[in-house]
Amino acid sequence: MATQTPARTPAHLWAVGIVSLLWNGFGACDYAMSELGNAAWFRMMGLGEPEMAYVAAFPVWAVAAWAVGVWGSLLGSVLLLLHSRHAATAFVVSLLGALISFAYQLSTEAPASMQGGVAAIMPVLVTILILAQWYYARRMTAAGVLT
Repeated sequence: MATQTPARTPAHLWAVGIVSLLWNGFGACDYAMSELGNAAWFRMMGLGEPEMAYVAAFPVWAVAAWAVGVWGSLLGSVLLLLHSRHAATAFVVSLLGALISFAYQLSTEAPASMQGGVAAIMPVLVTILILAQWYYARRMTAAGVLT
């Protein structure tokens, strides 16, 4: 019975994994601070009471989808750094959560400060980055780096 040895870890895996972890760590921090209703966090982000009330009014299913999106991506980053082929699955689950969360957010009346500009770009950017992380994890799995 032949055993398959994992491919040598390319240096870019560490770079991508660490940047991914930092990016997704920020998303996890934003989720936690938003769900805790941390007024200082909202102020630091240039937001106030209307935005806090808007986020606090999210239905449970939208908050759950947001959580799956955020924590799935963070888990995917950790699994990537641990050389686990399950990183790709975590990013797919994360993408589903993010898309459901974004669908809710885009179908509701948000405060003016959360419309247009950066607020309009972030869902697109987040979706593209999750897809890129998923694609990278798939490529590294196919190359035998993630086992």
